[in-house]
Amino acid sequence: MARILIQFAHPALEKSRVNRRLIAAVESLDFVTVNDLYEQYPDFDINVQREQELLLAHEVVVLHHPFYWYSSPAMIKQWEDLVLEHGWAYGRTGNALAGKRMLNAITTGGRQDAYQETGANRFTIQQLLAPFEQTARLCQMQYLPPFVVHGSLRITDAEIDAAAIRYRELLTLLSMGQTTDYASLQAPFLNDLAN
Repeated sequence: MARILIQFAHPALEKSRVNRRLIAAVESLDFVTVNDLYEQYPDFDINVQREQELLLAHEVVVLHHPFYWYSSPAMIKQWEDLVLEHGWAYGRTGNALAGKRMLNAITTGGRQDAYQETGANRFTIQQLLAPFEQTARLCQMQYLPPFVVHGSLRITDAEIDAAAIRYRELLTLLSMGQTTDYASLQAPFLNDLAN
């Protein structure tokens, strides 16, 4: 069974309706480690050795965060800059993460139709996450399609519960190395959320 590391970054978790419930749904899984980066490093002083050891101990890495300004909260960027060192994660001798899998688990305030080439944001989620995909590829990791919960500002408690169940199912499938059933679970959630 593959071990999954969730690199969780939410700078205002006390205000979160969706991310809090997603994490609560998966933190009890025995193959999951939730690493809350803002809780661990409130001063942004990241312990590189600790983080690299966590990466080595897991086969799947999930960057779980709200989708801020078409990217991630600042902590994820800080983590990437410090932890994914040349000669360790990438470069001629950097192969510590080779063969591991990575994906983003994100929430957006906007509806799915806003994230289309013809939508308000002009780009798809996949296009906007391209820097994460390229980071994974540079580190010789397999980048998987993201788990997306759209419309987080408007969804009901029942819809949040349904998203949490799907997230738990997705991680369970990934831990078993299955990707066939994974496709139906990773598709953007709440495609038809009403205005």
